[in-house]
Amino acid sequence: MSFDLIWDLLDPPAEYTPMRNYCQKMWDKLGEDKQQTIYHNIQNKKNNGKFVDFNPLYAIQKNSNPAVEKKQILSFNDYYNLYGTTEPQDGWQQANPTGNKVIYIKN
Repeated sequence: MSFDLIWDLLDPPAEYTPMRNYCQKMWDKLGEDKQQTIYHNIQNKKNNGKFVDFNPLYAIQKNSNPAVEKKQILSFNDYYNLYGTTEPQDGWQQANPTGNKVIYIKN
C-alpha cells in the first residue's frame, strides 16, 4: 500500500511534516497485511468520529493490531423501548441465538 494513502488519511498537522520520511521508512518495512490493518483501523476510527493520534508515528503504531469488533446487544424490550418498533434500525439485526428469546445485535 502506498505511503501517500496513509499520510493523506492521517492528514497530520503541519508540525509533523518533518516526520514524514521517518514514518515512510517505518511504513515501508511493514508487510502488506499489517499496512491494510493499520489503514482499515484508522479509517474506521475516523469514520466513526473516534480519536486518532495527531502524531502520525503514534497513530500508525497504536493501530497496528487487528480491531476487535465488539457486538452490542439489546433485549427485545429494550430495543422496542428505544425505537418504538421491532423492525431493524441503525444497523441492528434481530437474532434468536437460543431459540427461546429474541435479541438485537449490532456490530
